[in-house]
This record gives sequence, C-alpha cells and structure tokens, in this order.
Amino acid sequence: MIGPVMIGPSSSHTAGVVKIGLVARRILGEEPTNAAITFYNSFARTYEGHGSDRAILAGLMGFETDDMRIRDSFAMAKDAKLEYSMKSVGNASTLHPNSVKIELKGATRSTEVIGESLGGGVINIVKVNGFTANVTGNLHTIMITAEDRQGAIAFIADVLAHDDCNIATMTVSRKGKNDQACHFIEMDTPMRPITREYIQSISWIKDVVYLEPQVK
Repeated sequence: MIGPVMIGPSSSHTAGVVKIGLVARRILGEEPTNAAITFYNSFARTYEGHGSDRAILAGLMGFETDDMRIRDSFAMAKDAKLEYSMKSVGNASTLHPNSVKIELKGATRSTEVIGESLGGGVINIVKVNGFTANVTGNLHTIMITAEDRQGAIAFIADVLAHDDCNIATMTVSRKGKNDQACHFIEMDTPMRPITREYIQSISWIKDVVYLEPQVK
C-alpha cells in the first residue's frame, strides 16, 4: 500500500491531522492566534505517542504533511505566538474514532471545525461552526453562510453554472427555518474571483470562504 508523503509514524494520526489543521486554518482565513484542541476516542488515547499534537499545530501554522518542521512544531508555535490548549475525551460515541475539534481564533475571525481522519491521509471535515459540512479538502470548495430562504440553493447553483463550475458535492444545513444556513459546495474546477465577489455582494449572503484544493 502506498500512503501519503508525510513526516510522522501514522497516516491517520499524523498526516491526516496535519490536513485537518490546514483546512481549519484556511477556513479561518487569517493567521491563527489561539487554538483550543480536543482529541476524541482513539485520538484521545494516542495523540501524544503518534505525534497528533505536533501534527495539528503544524497544520494550523500552514505546514504540509511532508514538512520537516512538524517535529519542532511546539517550539515553532511558541515562536509564532500561537497560544493553544489540548485536551482529550476518550468516549464520544457519536464521533468517528479519529476525531478532533479545533476552536480557532485570529485577529478578526473565529471558527470551530470538527474533522475526521479516515486513513491513508484522507480526511473529512464533519462540521464547521455547528453546520454539517462533509468537506474533503481535495476539491475547490466554497463555503457560503447565508439567510435560509426559498430558492437560495438554486440561485447559488445557477451562478456557479454560469461560471462553468461543475458541482461535485453539496451539503446544506441550517440552524432553523428562516434562520441562518451554510452551503458547502465542492467543485471540479476553480471559480473566478469576480464570481466570488458577486456572491459576496448579495444582501442575504453573510460570508463567503473559498478553499483551494490541497495538493498533497
């Protein structure tokens, strides 16, 4: 079996965790200054021995899975003035065995991300800010926070179609009827900056985050 190009003992507990940290950083959209990290289930029992603690900090600082600096991520986080805390929860029956929650803050933004490491360096971002996401990080992805209103999904899909963006997956969840909703859309091709700017300009759309696919 050929696994990911990586530093560390485990594709699930090291490489996958780096990728979760990288996606969380990209969702935040700025340099993180504070991270509260919770490891669940299998991660809770092994995160120190398998280097998941170093891996998550490395991803949050923007390191790739094969970056030699992963080994020194504790010292580098201190140098970067990234404050962090880590805790473990050994029995969370509703979560995947390899799950981690990151509560992340920057200078102007904050986000909460729950990710799963599925093996072989493959990840799934389960939730973002309480919304069901199901984002892999491997495709061009747009995350749109908006009012829950009739026709919103069709409108957004039509805008992307006019930009020749083929939708691969779409997950939409909401806090409640006519409350806030979040659209997570993975696409085969990139979207133009002008399309993102247009979507952001719509009055009932509150926030737009665009993620380029991870290379490794």
